[in-house]
Amino acid sequence: MQTNYTKLLDKQLQVLTQKLPQITSQAELADRAEEYLGKNSNWMQATAELKRASIDEKKKLGLIINSFKAKATEMLDHQAQALQLGETTAHNPITGDPTLPGLLPKIGHLHPTTTVVRKINSFFRYLGYSVYEGPEIEDNEFNFEKLNLPKDHPARELADTLYISDPEVLLRTHTSSVETRAMTQESVPLRIVVPGKVYRNENSNTTNNSMFYQYEGLVIDKGISMADLKGTLNRFVQFLYGKDVKTRFRCKYYPQVEPGGGLDIQCTFCHGDGCSVCKYRGWIEVLGCGLVHPNVLTKCGIDSQVYSGFAFGMGLDRMVMLTHGINDIRKLYNGELMYEEIV
Repeated sequence: MQTNYTKLLDKQLQVLTQKLPQITSQAELADRAEEYLGKNSNWMQATAELKRASIDEKKKLGLIINSFKAKATEMLDHQAQALQLGETTAHNPITGDPTLPGLLPKIGHLHPTTTVVRKINSFFRYLGYSVYEGPEIEDNEFNFEKLNLPKDHPARELADTLYISDPEVLLRTHTSSVETRAMTQESVPLRIVVPGKVYRNENSNTTNNSMFYQYEGLVIDKGISMADLKGTLNRFVQFLYGKDVKTRFRCKYYPQVEPGGGLDIQCTFCHGDGCSVCKYRGWIEVLGCGLVHPNVLTKCGIDSQVYSGFAFGMGLDRMVMLTHGINDIRKLYNGELMYEEIV
């Protein structure tokens, strides 16, 4: 079944590629979109087939379906933009200005990580957050000490990285170091998100790498509580995965927050029944979160008796892989322009 749909959807992409340059109106383009992504399309039939697929097939077929939708949507959107521009210039000889330059062909595309980061940034900017950046070469104070991680803390072993001892600098192990810089250098109240690269002592394989992306957020103000944290994050995952997504919060330990928690979503492949994607748990962990520890506020020069806050953080690469149907994290960094489907 999986192989049949792989060949069928691949053929559909080839046909769509040939048909798109011949489309001359937005109405015709809408018809093509309905043909390839509508309720009677082969793509929708493949999606419906997931309910009857085995656990192993669900994982592989789901990635194929997601990859087809992403590629087809990108092609249709590009043609829609071209038509919009063309209808006001060269493609409209009656009202167009013949002295305007012609349309340049679209060359290349944004990296999948960039598209996901921009999408998430747009959500948090809507809520009033600022996007904050910081150095990738960090010192011990901002990377560990201000985050309630003294030198003898066992959690440091989980964040081993490349460093030198004199002066004490290292490749940052998390973008939380940018948050401590913001809390130290900026005035409160504070509301920021921090996307960026981080580094760990990891063996490179299909799901782990020594360099990867994180996305973190921080809010500091008067009267911030767990209710603010849960409301924000529930709204965030609904933005990413749809309003029907089911979530849960679990207690977890992180040195920089108290109380700490993990946010899970019900597995979108098996809908909670258990499969290889969710390791038969029915739930997938999306991020870690919690209220900022009073020690962290104090170390960053903020009065913990007046201000409180919440923080959250997630690994971005696996979210990118799920969104674009990429089966190997190393493909995000090897310069490959066309991402393969899992067959």
